[in-house]
Amino acid sequence: MKISMIQMNTKDNKVENLRVAGELIEKAAVNDRPDLITLPETFTSMTSDFDVQYANSETIPDGEACRMLSDLARKHGVYIHGGSMAERSEGKCYNTTVVFDPTGAVRATYRKIHLFDVDVPNGRSYRESDTMKRGEEVVVTEAAGTTIGLAICYDLRFPELFRALRDKGARVIFLPAAFTMMTGRDHWEALIRARAIETQCYMVAPGQVFDHDNGKKVCFGRSMIVDPWGTVVATASDQVGCTTADIDPEYTEVIRGKMPVMTHHVLGKAPLRETEDA
Repeated sequence: MKISMIQMNTKDNKVENLRVAGELIEKAAVNDRPDLITLPETFTSMTSDFDVQYANSETIPDGEACRMLSDLARKHGVYIHGGSMAERSEGKCYNTTVVFDPTGAVRATYRKIHLFDVDVPNGRSYRESDTMKRGEEVVVTEAAGTTIGLAICYDLRFPELFRALRDKGARVIFLPAAFTMMTGRDHWEALIRARAIETQCYMVAPGQVFDHDNGKKVCFGRSMIVDPWGTVVATASDQVGCTTADIDPEYTEVIRGKMPVMTHHVLGKAPLRETEDA
C-alpha cells in the first residue's frame, strides 16, 4: 500500500488553499502513483476569525472542497483521505474528515471527538469548543484493501480512542494534524510512536507547517508515517510538499503475533480483585 502525505501551509483564503491542495494531489498522483493520498487538518482554511472560517466551511458531500477531492479521486483512480475541513452545522462547525474512494464516492466521514481547549506554554489560549462541535462516533472504513481508522490532531493524546479503533479492526490509523510548534517539538513524534506501539497499527500523520493567521500560530510540520513496531518509516522535510512511502498492512499481523498485547488486556474485561492494605 503506497501512501502520499501532503504537507501544507494553509491560510484563510479558501480558493488559494484548494488550488495548492489540488496541485499537490495532482503531482503526487502522477509522480508517485500512490494507492491513497492524505491531506493535513483544516487544509481548506486556517484562521482565528470564526466569521471567515464559517464562510469557508463546507457542506458534505456537495461543498467546493468535497467536489474537488471527489473529482481528483475519480480522475486518478486513487483513495483520498481529505485531512479535515470545517463542516457547517447550525452556527458552529465540526472538524471533519472525509474519505473518498477511487470512484469519487464518499467512503466515510469522521468528526473530531476531542476539542482543543488549552493554554499552551507560550501564553496563547485555544478554545476550539467556542466555535466547534464535538463528534461522538469512532470510525473505521475500508481503503485500498485494508481497514483504516480515523482520528484528528488533539485526539492523539487520548489512547483510548486508538485502542477502540484497533478493536474495530484498524491496521492503519490516519491522524491529520496542525500541531503547534511548542508542543510538536517535544510531543509529536513521541505520541505518534506511542500510539503505533500500543495499537500495533501503522500511524499516518500529515501535518500543517510554518506560520498561520498572521503569525498567531506556528505549526510543527514533520508529517510522519510510523510502523506498528514504532519505527519511523518516513518523515517530511520542513517545507510544503509531498512525502510518499510504501507500507505493508500485513506487517501488523506479524507484530501482533510476536507481541499479543491485545489478548492480555484485563481492565474493562472483568473486575480486578480488591485487596485491603496490610
